[in-house]
Amino acid sequence: MARFRILVVDDDRASRELLARILVARGHDVLALPDGKDALAALERGPVDLVVSDIRMADVDGLQLTDRMREAAPDTPVVLVTAFGNVEGAVEAIRRGAFDYISKPYDVDAIAVVVERALRQRALVLENRALRGQVRERYRLEDVVGRSEAMLEVYKTAARVAPSPATVLILGESGTGKELVARAIHAASPRASGPFVPVDCGAIAEGVLESELFGHARGAFTGAQASRRGLFEEAHGGTLFLDEIGDVGPALQARLLRALQEGEIRRVGANEPVQVDVRVVAATNKDLAAAVQAGRFREDLYYRLNVVTLRIPPLRDRREDIPLLVEHFAAKHGHPQAVVTPAAREMLVGWRWPGNVRELENVVARALALNPTGVIEPDALPESIRGPGATPIPAVAAGERPTLAELERRYAAQVLAEQGGNKTRAAEVLGIDRKTLYRILGEEREESKA
Repeated sequence: MARFRILVVDDDRASRELLARILVARGHDVLALPDGKDALAALERGPVDLVVSDIRMADVDGLQLTDRMREAAPDTPVVLVTAFGNVEGAVEAIRRGAFDYISKPYDVDAIAVVVERALRQRALVLENRALRGQVRERYRLEDVVGRSEAMLEVYKTAARVAPSPATVLILGESGTGKELVARAIHAASPRASGPFVPVDCGAIAEGVLESELFGHARGAFTGAQASRRGLFEEAHGGTLFLDEIGDVGPALQARLLRALQEGEIRRVGANEPVQVDVRVVAATNKDLAAAVQAGRFREDLYYRLNVVTLRIPPLRDRREDIPLLVEHFAAKHGHPQAVVTPAAREMLVGWRWPGNVRELENVVARALALNPTGVIEPDALPESIRGPGATPIPAVAAGERPTLAELERRYAAQVLAEQGGNKTRAAEVLGIDRKTLYRILGEEREESKA
């Protein structure tokens, strides 16, 4: 294992020196101090990789030191030393944010295991931080926020695929930030100086979408008084982002396949082909493989789109990113020094986030609007997040195996019913827009007619 800098804090000299000798023998740099107050002063002079501290000390005890570390250096693990059998103290230490605890009298092997685990986490944090900095500098993924392992994989794949001309398929639930990733790939590609043209395929009726994508000739249909370029032509030399590609119908799928294979399109009502140089990045919240099996999506188009796949995890599967995202959105909405109280943070991390990152941004913006001082407290959060009136996930009967899309539909319908059928309010509670709510409820065609 690499050499790390460890701070040992204990007011018992014999105990402190024993622990320091154990850690020095394992190849680490150790600074041993008698009190938490001295430790805080040492931390101001430079960072450490791990703090091992006794709980009971005179001026600043181990729990107080843990609290200060969570504020000043949240990425640095803290291991607390507790008297043998002091279960309550150990539980309180973990609740306050300690990485783990060890008991006196010391078991050398147990110390080695706990310290190694803590330092392994520290090494991963430093690696992730370095990679995020490298990716942000080289690949301009500034708006893609997260330090979880799942998001690290997204960074790596996006960084690798960006310079190539390969088609990319981005999978993820609504609100996970698929367009942000698509924009980051474009910005890091040789096409960065060209246009990035997004189109939401699920929000436009099929006939209109065909004309939007491919353009039309004069007289191609009633009202077509002049020829018009489509989005493929507008994206020439750049990137075309086809969001919600799973909502495209069979006829348009065939035209998209030809455009991808041949690098040319035909405007609606025209005979002459138009050559286009476009990189396509597509995204969907649907299971395209299942749609292929069911005959709803062309297999050849699926494989043409699915050259490289990026899966954006839902927010509930990367809860460790929530505090970082809260800071990001607070800064975005004019509060770079925003403070989240521990109670509010616990509620935010514990919420299921059906609207994912988009819902979280909505909640942060709301909280800051209610408290312009920049302090996010529980009473500024929506009632659904505060509980105990939180809306439960719709129950699943024994033996039932609904799809995620069906559970999403049921949940949206339940929230809509609680809002008296008001779709605008229901969308706000879910942290999504009305268009996405219509789509989840299966009413997109009704919306397009309205």
